[in-house]
Amino acid sequence: MSALRNVGRIHQNSTAFFLCDIQEKFRSHIFQFPSVVATAQKMIAAHKILDIPLIVTEQKPKALGATATELDISQAKINLPKTKFSMFLPEVEKELKGIKSVVLFGIESHVCVLQTALDLLENNYDVHVLADGVSSMNSFEVEQALNRVKSAGGYVTTSESILFQLLVDSEHNKFKLISQLVKDTKEATAGNKLFMRSNI
Repeated sequence: MSALRNVGRIHQNSTAFFLCDIQEKFRSHIFQFPSVVATAQKMIAAHKILDIPLIVTEQKPKALGATATELDISQAKINLPKTKFSMFLPEVEKELKGIKSVVLFGIESHVCVLQTALDLLENNYDVHVLADGVSSMNSFEVEQALNRVKSAGGYVTTSESILFQLLVDSEHNKFKLISQLVKDTKEATAGNKLFMRSNI
């Protein structure tokens, strides 16, 4: 029997969530910043429900501020200040034992998110970038960045799709909690215009 082709399946016990640089100083500059925050809140809640490790970085926090105040990152596995654009730092790599897939969201899509995705792909991780959870100062950059991720072998998807892929089965013991989370965040994410510009 031939080996199955890798189609980007994602599994709860080998996945990490990466929250990239969603910081206070970006609040008034990023296209659809509230939508990025709403998706990040959903994914943080899911990380707690599903016990999936959350990796957080902050780009030059002394200059750009801490993570947005709405985001409860108290249970993150690591919260790392950085100057490099990519999140894939030695300190982060140490936390990825047993991890095969990374779900990536944050800002900016064409800089830190993209360079993180490329580094992870180059190091043989499956990367799933959330189209409803990334943005840039200039909205046109988002589509270009997502296309670049896809051309490099990454996957572009949505937060809701990823959560149900992680569950696999409606008999999963966290199905009701995740379903309720999706319902509870429906209004907050209903006006999300991020992926309306992207041919995902």
